[in-house]
Amino acid sequence: MNEQQNATSSRSSAVTVIGLGPMGQAMTRTLLAAGHPVTVWNRTASRAADVIADGATLAATPGEAVEASDLVILSLTDYQAMYDILDSATASLAGRTLVNLSSDTPDRTREAATWAVGHGAHFLTGGVMVPAPMVGTEAAHVYYSGRDQVLENHRAALTPLGTPRYLGSDPGLAQMMYQAQLTVFLTTLSALMHATAMLGTAGLNASEALPELLSAADSIGGILRAGEDRPGTALDAGKHPGDLSTVTMMGATSDHIVETSTSLGLDLALPLAVQAHYRRAIENGHGSDNWTRIIDSIRRPR
Repeated sequence: MNEQQNATSSRSSAVTVIGLGPMGQAMTRTLLAAGHPVTVWNRTASRAADVIADGATLAATPGEAVEASDLVILSLTDYQAMYDILDSATASLAGRTLVNLSSDTPDRTREAATWAVGHGAHFLTGGVMVPAPMVGTEAAHVYYSGRDQVLENHRAALTPLGTPRYLGSDPGLAQMMYQAQLTVFLTTLSALMHATAMLGTAGLNASEALPELLSAADSIGGILRAGEDRPGTALDAGKHPGDLSTVTMMGATSDHIVETSTSLGLDLALPLAVQAHYRRAIENGHGSDNWTRIIDSIRRPR
């Protein structure tokens, strides 16, 4: 293999990581452990110190970071940060693959894909579905969307971060799945804190309350899976059988939660939002349907 071939081979197995928050640092260490040369860049260069000690190479500029590898992974606050950083390096993007694992809206993701292709780059959207300490573990998975061949070209390098789950060619799909997953996650976290605050007014501290509340959260998946071979089948068919639970029953519970929270002086934002879903379904004549009927007013709010 001649010198030029050696350089090409080295660059194709190398990976660049731009953005060294906890997630970017975790990905860098995982890639290094998998045997990939990793070049990094961060606006605050001092944040690279630990991964440099682990074997990463610090680039002086975004352009130098891009030119070091065929695969460039972005782990940033949002998509605007990508433009802010790479606008000075667009001449280096042609032929390279950008994998943006930052959070933003699906529409901004699609715009970013168009921007990248306009500069001759390939583009994948990604959503990492575990916290930084779990990157690279068996529990880790990452949603991707964009051209399937782009993912296949870099599957070997991306797989160590977490099992790739490809959703389709629309660059916005992975971002949509990421936001949907975080909708469940963030809402559950708020519910846990609301419930902990509620129990705190009765003298139970968090170390007593949370184990009980987490058991309830853990049981939700099992409850929703019960009775269906595949959860969501009835929803897809537009069926909401009220034989086990009804909108009216669940709505009454939401009323009690609002009343209890009011009497305790707690913030009402979350319980009022939940109550509104059931009240609208009842107003629309669906009180005897299953609680899943609330999806109608979520899909088509007044």
